[in-house]
Amino acid sequence: MAIDQPSAVPRPHASRLRPLFAGADLADSYAIALPGGLGGDPEAIARALFSHQAAWVAWLLRLRDLLVSPFGLKTAPMLATPDGPDDRRIGIFKIYEIHADEILMGEDDRHLDFRLSVRITDAQPGAQMVTLTALVHCHNLLGRSDITIIAPLHRAVVRSSLARAARAGWHSPA
Repeated sequence: MAIDQPSAVPRPHASRLRPLFAGADLADSYAIALPGGLGGDPEAIARALFSHQAAWVAWLLRLRDLLVSPFGLKTAPMLATPDGPDDRRIGIFKIYEIHADEILMGEDDRHLDFRLSVRITDAQPGAQMVTLTALVHCHNLLGRSDITIIAPLHRAVVRSSLARAARAGWHSPA
């Protein structure tokens, strides 16, 4: 089954995030079809996905930074800065694992831990899909408050990011 527009889908059972599904405060997955012949490199797909953010997404991230910095939480510039020579990132997301079909990214902070999976699967012969799965585990009231406010915006950002990357042909800007 090919999905031409970003659509909510069940969390993938074969995802390497599966052990973290239990007890998640937020767990969702969205999928969209990849064009034939593109290839299934999850890191390249993730880089394309996060390089085509809408201007309003950047504005929301700046607003978030203003709101959370008084609480000592990591801001986007802090998240985008590698912790050391072995710390690889795609935008604000630290890369934890790269596999042939999936890349796991995320970040840990005082209030919550966030994980993101970009997984490539065969939808039917000659067709692939990309599924973006997000998981959040909150540590405290601040984390639960943050995710309550962010969840609806998160869903809009995910749908927008998938649609924009698809329109751009899943290629990162030069």
